[in-house]
Amino acid sequence: MRISGITIPDEKQLAFGLTAVYGIGRPRALSLLADLSIDPTRKPTDLSTDEENAIREKIESFTIEGELKRAISADVKRLKDIGSYRGDRHAKRLPCRGQRTKTNARTLKGVKKTMGSGRRKLEKT
Repeated sequence: MRISGITIPDEKQLAFGLTAVYGIGRPRALSLLADLSIDPTRKPTDLSTDEENAIREKIESFTIEGELKRAISADVKRLKDIGSYRGDRHAKRLPCRGQRTKTNARTLKGVKKTMGSGRRKLEKT
């Protein structure tokens, strides 16, 4: 089953397989299947063509995949252009939603080197 150029895995249940589409998570997949009254534990191979088309139409009514990525990048660019605090944090590639950065957020800042045994050697001499 293909939706917006993405192949939904045949071996997974629909509730999990639909999350392969960018912009659809578990809650949205479950609510979508509930609206169409399709059992979320069914597999994509068990669906009829009418059910597949109904799912495809419902999903394509959302903002997903490339369109969603473009919208998010445009929002971040707008924040950078107006010079907001969040835009500055995005530009520096740091967390921008209030997370702690002293001991966490080491992905880009790197691992902090501690003054281990080298300091003790200096003090003895």
